[in-house]
Amino acid sequence: MNLDALRRDVLKANLELIRRGLVIYTFGNASGISREQGLVVIKPSGVPFDELTPENMVVTDLDGRVVEGKLRPSSDLDTHIVLYQAFPNIGGVVHTHARYATAWAQSGREIPCFGTTHADYYHGCVPITDPLSAEEIGGEYEENTGHAIVRRFDGMDPASAPGVLVRSHGPFTWGKTATKAAQNAVLLEEIAAIAYQTVVLNPEAVAIPKALHDRHFLRKHGAGATYGQPTLK
Repeated sequence: MNLDALRRDVLKANLELIRRGLVIYTFGNASGISREQGLVVIKPSGVPFDELTPENMVVTDLDGRVVEGKLRPSSDLDTHIVLYQAFPNIGGVVHTHARYATAWAQSGREIPCFGTTHADYYHGCVPITDPLSAEEIGGEYEENTGHAIVRRFDGMDPASAPGVLVRSHGPFTWGKTATKAAQNAVLLEEIAAIAYQTVVLNPEAVAIPKALHDRHFLRKHGAGATYGQPTLK
């Protein structure tokens, strides 16, 4: 994907967040990366979503230096960069303060897999990070947020759980593209809402059996996935 196409994809991802009601005012951001060029395209900081254009997306290198654009990049840029460096197979990152996912993050609870909707997209719980230390908060806060996510995924495949709850903060999601990362943000919010309603209706609800969880996840994402149509050649 060339840089112009990446700008358009990142804009589309940001607009999907507002269209789906996952962000208000200037909350949240989406980014995408050109692995070939080592460049990140991200939403500018504090700019309302209805004022975004492909041209005012900000382009930075993997050290966070602006290489194209006159606006300041999102304040979460350093978190995105840490994730791109740690997860080499992702092409887009999204952060929102969506209501239900953020409520789980603020509660300090991971989201258990209560049913097959969740199991279709996460091979396990929706994980939550450990708290940041006072030193991490007082230092390079956004970068340290990224490191907290990476620590939580130690020994895990990011493709098996395309999102995380940052404790006391909110959700981050990722995908092969910025558009896919935005779709995963929408899915995470739906999972979070259903899980919240599940525990309200039944505080004693437990996770589904592993066999059912595996069946649903692997039929979409496993080596022998059967969901959808075969690629036409």
